[in-house]
Amino acid sequence: LARAISDAAWSRFRSMLEYKAAWYGREVIAVDRFFPSSRLCSACGALAESMPLSVRIWTCACGATHDRDANAAKNLLAAGLAVSVCGAGVRPQRRTPGGQSATKQKTSQREP
Repeated sequence: LARAISDAAWSRFRSMLEYKAAWYGREVIAVDRFFPSSRLCSACGALAESMPLSVRIWTCACGATHDRDANAAKNLLAAGLAVSVCGAGVRPQRRTPGGQSATKQKTSQREP
């Protein structure tokens, strides 16, 4: 019962947020709940192995040191911008075969 109440509360919050965003001409972008935002290095894009919640600060192999919450915020911002600019999805590629992913896109080089 508590889980159902929690789900209803989040649903209500999201609907109010979407209403307010539409009112002000903004867009709400929902990222997949399994997106590894806190384990993904915002500097190099490397994905860390399993990380317990007790780990608050971690260092990537590239040498960047991350606060778990600040790193997740950077990754969620990048994923949201990828959706709004490129139309890419933030779900894992295996769920949307042939779809676009929110990874860095290579630009095509034109021959002069």
